[in-house]
Amino acid sequence: MFFHKQELQHQAKPDAPDAVYARKLQEVLGGQYGEITVAMQYGFQAWNTHIPGKYRDLLYGIAAEEFGHVEMLAIMIAQLLEKAPIGATDDAVQSDPTIAAVIGGMDVQHAIVAGAGARPVDSNGNPWQGSYVTASGNLLADFTANANAELQGRLQVARLWHMTSDKGVRDMLSFLIERDTMHQRQWTAAAAELQAEGLELMPVPHKFPRDKRYADAGVQYINFSDGAHAAEGSWAKGPTPDGESEFTYLAQPNPGVPMPAPTTPDPRLYGTDAKSNTVEKISATVKDALHKG
Repeated sequence: MFFHKQELQHQAKPDAPDAVYARKLQEVLGGQYGEITVAMQYGFQAWNTHIPGKYRDLLYGIAAEEFGHVEMLAIMIAQLLEKAPIGATDDAVQSDPTIAAVIGGMDVQHAIVAGAGARPVDSNGNPWQGSYVTASGNLLADFTANANAELQGRLQVARLWHMTSDKGVRDMLSFLIERDTMHQRQWTAAAAELQAEGLELMPVPHKFPRDKRYADAGVQYINFSDGAHAAEGSWAKGPTPDGESEFTYLAQPNPGVPMPAPTTPDPRLYGTDAKSNTVEKISATVKDALHKG
């Protein structure tokens, strides 16, 4: 059950309208790492969690907060669009808002489709996609993905902070940056706690049968590049993070295995292959001979 309270977690009020910046702000609303994505991601992870208790409750709590961040950004975008100059000053252009919007750099669909409101799209107008959501049912895999989502989102919000001098917008973005900081820390702590409790361990899935593994392949850093300095990292020597083994380093790949022969598709797919080409040639030769005879 959801209950909506008509209040914001933090103030979302710009000092002045700015239709062009409203378009930029759409990225952290409806982009791949925007607030819609993390709200839906954490929600689906909560619904897909197989055990009750603190991890499920953590997901529900942060998901609900992220829906509030969606609302903050949507309201901020609407206010940036309210009474905003289209962006072009020539009277002939200004008289046509659509042309003026294109020249000025705003998202024309803010005006045409949303009536000066936010949309569930990124900064280029691409619709938000459910394929952005990661919800695997494995908590360690999901918490790791969540930390990455917050890293990417915080990076984008920080960049947007430098793209405006509007104090009201910057104030809201500063707040969102710190909430992203908190969530990065929470997901990292939650992943560590999962492993400490033995519920999930690296690598994911940890319970894959040992007798089915290629043991050496799981610890070898194979250098497929001519950059030799990669051998200096902790990923090429010393203990693996799970403490189960030791990394080894190969300066170049071992010799490969022969490539299998090209496949022969169903002839009804009309692909080009040696067999069908030969049949066609024989058929053409027979027809030619019969015709001459």
